[in-house]
Amino acid sequence: MAADVAAEAAEAPLPSAPAAELSPAAVAAKLKTLFPALFGGNGFKPVKLRVQVDIQARAPGQFSKAQLSGFLRRYTGNTGYLIALGRATHRFDLDGEQAGELSEEHRAAAREELARRRALQQERVELEQTQARNRAGLLHDYERTTLTLANFCALKGVTEEELPGLLEIAKAERAAQPAREARPQFAPRNARPNPRDARETRDSKGGERAPRGPRNRPGR
Repeated sequence: MAADVAAEAAEAPLPSAPAAELSPAAVAAKLKTLFPALFGGNGFKPVKLRVQVDIQARAPGQFSKAQLSGFLRRYTGNTGYLIALGRATHRFDLDGEQAGELSEEHRAAAREELARRRALQQERVELEQTQARNRAGLLHDYERTTLTLANFCALKGVTEEELPGLLEIAKAERAAQPAREARPQFAPRNARPNPRDARETRDSKGGERAPRGPRNRPGR
């Protein structure tokens, strides 16, 4: 499980020499340079358990215990890493070679965490959509109300101090929405075509028609 790797980093022995002060980004970049087979590339690979011990053995004095612990905690908590953990069958060492099978327990824990994050994300999206609809309704009513400011705020359940900020957000959200296209105008369903219009259209295409000859009446 991702938490196991991060926890093991805290138990690893301290390096023999003090490590230089590095930012989290610098630690990640340095590990990627030193061990590209594991930390490089475009995707994530489940790391070998107690991989921090191997790092300290292969790069002595370059990383402190706290630096490795912090890096592994962030790395193994990344959503992309959890996706890889849920799908993979093996862990990998610093050279990118398989280093032990992944237990079904760890894969299941990764999938459960991903499901939990997806549910939280969905809740946030739904909450944001609800709040945006409420702000749009507030703006719509405010632009049409005849109530006093105090009465309007009391009716909507907001304070007079909160209202300007909510209205500004609503206006920005409205301005960011794509303009609605005008609906095409259709002729009434039961409307009959005007014979004169049809005749004029036909004449404009074929020119004037030739005069008709005399009709032959029956009996003559």
